[in-house]
Amino acid sequence: MHPAYSVIFFTVASGAGYGLLFWLSLAALVGAMPGGRWLMVAGMLLALALVTFGLLSSARHLGHPERALGAFSQWRSSWLSREAVAAAATYVPAGLLLLLAAFGGASAVASFAALLTALGAAATVYCTARIYASLRTIRHWNRKDVVWIYLALALASGGLLFCLLLALGGHALGIAGPLSLAALLAAAWLKARYWAAVDADPGAYTVEMALGMPDLGTPRPLDPPHTMPNFVMREMGYSVGRKHAVKLRRGVLLALFAVPAVLLALSLITGLSAPLLVLGVLSAAGGLLVERWLFFAEAEHVSQLYYGLQRA
Repeated sequence: MHPAYSVIFFTVASGAGYGLLFWLSLAALVGAMPGGRWLMVAGMLLALALVTFGLLSSARHLGHPERALGAFSQWRSSWLSREAVAAAATYVPAGLLLLLAAFGGASAVASFAALLTALGAAATVYCTARIYASLRTIRHWNRKDVVWIYLALALASGGLLFCLLLALGGHALGIAGPLSLAALLAAAWLKARYWAAVDADPGAYTVEMALGMPDLGTPRPLDPPHTMPNFVMREMGYSVGRKHAVKLRRGVLLALFAVPAVLLALSLITGLSAPLLVLGVLSAAGGLLVERWLFFAEAEHVSQLYYGLQRA
């Protein structure tokens, strides 16, 4: 599949933003947010900015961005519509939580807003993942672990941002450090397991099945389907070389998981949290962009069975 940069930015930015919203909401819910209200306000503003910029980038990916409101209409059957509804609904408790953090308010109301914000953030990321996991035409996406990977990456990237906020505010990481480290390691395990599984899966569909000739041997095309490139070839036929994919995967494991995990562990041991976590967040951001690019570039659509692919 052709990696659309707007969708890559959307999934990375919004995933980190919703992950940070979840951590902030959880801290507010259990009363474990240090540094007074302003650290909470700064974190909420950063999370909502990431979410908003990500959603705007997603809207730009539409052929007609002015029709984005139509995405809300098919929530009964479309995960894209459910994502739009969940994203819009999450703004309500998140905005209320931000106002209560900035100006004060009843703790019971703040706790309820924090609970709804955490649930909304998790639901939105879940819906985003289900958009891809529900597509039977792409075996790389039509997997249950895709949902868990999206949730784990959002939790891990949001946890890193949460720890960085604490460090920049001059506060100890506390339990947030080990929990974020555990989220990173869990995401790394899920991603490595996913790559091993898709590499071992030859694909359920064959070119013989696509042509309706399962018993006539292996067909051999005489001419290409088209004399010039078309939309299907550009969008569905994009592929990345196996040699390059392996190198990029190693880079993801290093930049997204190994480096941030080591830097986070060092920050817990040495107490030099802020400079180490700045490097860790930057490394994770680069690794996330490459991971999401690979997620699209390595995906094989069944339509390519008509263009030379033997299995999909």
